Amino acid sequence: MILGLRTVIYHVPDLQRAKAWYSSAFDVQPYFDEPFYVGFSIGGFELGLDPDTTDTAPGTGGVVAYWGVADLDAAVQHFSHAGASLAVPIQDVGGGIRVATVADPFGNRVGLIENPHFGAA
Repeated sequence: MILGLRTVIYHVPDLQRAKAWYSSAFDVQPYFDEPFYVGFSIGGFELGLDPDTTDTAPGTGGVVAYWGVADLDAAVQHFSHAGASLAVPIQDVGGGIRVATVADPFGNRVGLIENPHFGAA
């Protein structure tokens, strides 16, 4: 069911400042740059900047790693049956990409991403 690690998202209160810093620090420009999300392609993985700090605060504990899945609905159901709780419901974030976040029984956040741009492996 899990296709591998795909995306790590940092929640940032100042998207423009964070975009400038990560562009400089990683020496790469974003491939996706919108007011609601900035994405960088780094070494075959995505580093994302999310300005929405409503559900996940920036700083320590503010990082969510997203694991690729082929079917997000089935994956959320699978993790729920395994004892996880839904932390952030399924969202369509554009470009055919859908994400959700579950919390394991210990409170850790596990991101799930269905991204047709990554292929099946």
